[in-house]
Order: sequence, then C-alpha cells, then structure tokens
Amino acid sequence: MAKGDKINFSTPSGFPEFLPSEKRLELYLLDIIRRVFESYGFTPIETPAVERLEVLQAKGNQGDNIIYGINPILPPNRQAERDKSGETGSEARALKFDQTVPLAAYIARHLNELTFPFARYQTDVVFRGERAKDGRFRQFRQCDIDVVARRELSLLYDAQMPAIITEIFEAINIGDFLIRINNRKVLTGFFKSLGIAENQIKSCIGIVDTLEKIGESKVKQDLEKEGISVEQAQKIIEFIKIDGSVDEVLDKLKHLAQNLPETEQLSLGVSELETVITGVRNLGVAENRFCIDLSIARGLDYYTGTVYETTLLGHEALGSICSGGRYEELVGVFLGEKMPGVGISIGLTRLISRLLKAGILNTLAATPAQVMVVNMQEDLMPTYLKVSQRLRQAGINVITNFDKRPLGKQFQLAEKQGIQFCVIIGSEEAAAQKSSLKDLKTGEQVEVLLENLAEEVKRRLT
Repeated sequence: MAKGDKINFSTPSGFPEFLPSEKRLELYLLDIIRRVFESYGFTPIETPAVERLEVLQAKGNQGDNIIYGINPILPPNRQAERDKSGETGSEARALKFDQTVPLAAYIARHLNELTFPFARYQTDVVFRGERAKDGRFRQFRQCDIDVVARRELSLLYDAQMPAIITEIFEAINIGDFLIRINNRKVLTGFFKSLGIAENQIKSCIGIVDTLEKIGESKVKQDLEKEGISVEQAQKIIEFIKIDGSVDEVLDKLKHLAQNLPETEQLSLGVSELETVITGVRNLGVAENRFCIDLSIARGLDYYTGTVYETTLLGHEALGSICSGGRYEELVGVFLGEKMPGVGISIGLTRLISRLLKAGILNTLAATPAQVMVVNMQEDLMPTYLKVSQRLRQAGINVITNFDKRPLGKQFQLAEKQGIQFCVIIGSEEAAAQKSSLKDLKTGEQVEVLLENLAEEVKRRLT
C-alpha cells in the first residue's frame, strides 16, 4: 500500500459487529439458552472454525455455493513454496458453514472418548458465503443441540426438542410462537403411495419445503417440471394442506395409511410422529405451542425423520426462528456405522437482528454496571475505591469514576450508559461515614450509611 493511501475500515458486507448494548443482549440470550440446554443434560463442546473441505462436503455435497475456502497469505519469499505444494484434496480447508457436519467429524475423531447417547450443545460462529441481505449474514452465531447414539436412538429425544424450544422462547418472552412438527417419512411414504419414483422424491420434498416462500401455484408448476403429473401435484397440495388439531391430523393420516397403496413407510412415519407427539405432551408442553404441519420438510438432505420449524405468531415474515430434525446417516458417514441423531438450531445473530427491528426485543444498557461512585474530590479517592469494592463484594456491578468533572456531567455519563444509581460522597459524608444515593430513573436522592449502602442498593434494584 502506497504511503497516504486510505484504508477502507468499514465492516465487510455480511459480517456483523455489535455495540455494547447489542452484545450484552446477545450474552443475556446465550445465558438463557445455555441454562435450558444444560437443564436437559447437554454438555458443551467446541469444534474448529476450520475443517477439511472434504469433511464439510461429505454428506450430500452440502454448501458448494456457500462454503468459504481458506488459504494462507504467505510473504513473497514463501509464495512459490505454497504454489508448488498447493492445498488441494484432503489438504484443502474451509470455514464451517454449520455445526452438524463438524459434529459428525468430532464424534468420529473422539469415538472412544465419548459416552452414548452423546448430547452436546454449541454456540459457535459459522460462516456462509451467500449474498448478504437484511437478516442474512455471512458470519453468524448458531446455538445447536444434538443427541447422537450408536445404532438406535429413542424417539423421546425427538420429543424433548419442542420442550426445550418452548422453555427457551418462554424465558426470552418474545410472545406467542408455534412449533410445527412433521416427519419426512410421512412425506416420502405419501409420495410413494402416489407412484412417484424414488429418484424424484428428494426433489419433490425440496419443492414442498418452499411452499411458504413461493406459494401453492408455483409449487405445482415446479412439481410438474420434475415430471409429476397434474393430478399427482394436486394430491400433494391437498395432502400438505391437511390441518386441524394434532389428534385430527393424526387420525386423517392413519386413515390415509389404511386406504392408500404401498403405505408401509407412510405408516411408519405416522407411528413415529404419534410417539413424538405423545412425548411432547408428557413433557408438559402446552397444546397451543405445537402442531403438525405436513408442509414442513426442511431443505437439507440429511434429515430423515422428525423435523421442526418454529414460527413467531404475528411475525410469520421473520421465518423459522428455530429448526432442526432427525438424521440417520450423517454421523456414520465417517465411520461406516449407523449413528442416528436429532437436533435443533437457533440462528441467534439473525434472530436478534430481526427481533430488534420488529421491536420485539430491546437492547440492554451499554454497561452491566448498576452503580457509579462519582468523583467529588480527588483526595477522597481511597474512600471511593473502598466503597466500590464493598459493593462489588455484595454482588453489585460498579463503575468508579476516576475523572474529576462537574457532578451534572457525571450524572449524564451514568445515564448515557444506563446506570441507575450514583453514590455521592463528599468530605462531610465521608467524615460521617454516609453517602447520598441518587436514583437517576426517579430523581430521588436519599442519605444512607456506608455500612447499609449495599443492602439499600439491592433493595432498590429488585
């Protein structure tokens, strides 16, 4: 770079950065999510941000158009060395685009160190090289849980997922939401009963999954482009529009399974769906929090059974705020054995962005400090430091103002950061072992003995 050239220091498109008030909100939500995850026995792990490219593409060649490949930028004297060796094949590396494929590699690498079923959570950042737009980022934080077993995994793990989703979103208090549940075996089995060829079913499921985005008419057109007859396409639309209460939908599905040809897989899917719903109810999830939605398919190829999408009622345009499902072959692809799993993911960065814009969430104060000890006179700084430490030892977050400035300016500084209380100690207060405690929200100011200060602040904070 030539001397005098200006450096473009703007944020790269699609890569978010947070102001303190936004970052504090993210950490607050992460604490809630982590607490719920751990209450169900999930344990934290961390996988590398960088994986071998062949690992990320191991199942269904996921993400050809979204993976960020990486190569080191070497100094000129080593560039020829890199060009000669190259990083291709098993040495090619890329940034992880989700948590699930890296989890499969993690389990393969640590198979003999883990206990199964293995229940883990991650709240890492992932990267996708897609076009950045409103609510879509190239770098974002995903909060994932998965349970993986060897050979068999109880469907009750599938049932736990809606209970976990419910606890998280009720704790966040974002309003009414609906967990939409389906089973891909139900869709696959129904397509088979219509005589749709095995090699067409995957693309049909992908088209059905776009119903909310493109509408019924376009879904029919896309199905017909795949070689599906007009009659078959109409029956598919009618099937995925089956609605009613959970029990009504299950009854309709059972009736179809009894009266359509070649319904073995459909019957299996309905049975699994009923088992999951029974488990969800036994876990105490309210009936208004979940439903069966036969249009839910999930776009990723590796889902094979139960699938979930969560919608914020009244804000459906936000899309799914938590999704996931069951997979049978993903983890085993690295080991050559069946390792079924089920999991869910919350795209936290996108969720925060959309909920803030919709006014459903608000940022927190710029600082976690609840109290500012103001600086009335420099010679009393030893007293200010001692008082600050006493408050901290009582569990109160404190900023000590080391800079001498007019009292009104110090109040303004505290208000700007969202600090509620200021502790004021001048020479008279210090001599009497007292302080004035000012509540910046109400304007009230009271005199408090220093020995009672922490108790008084706590009382007023609750």
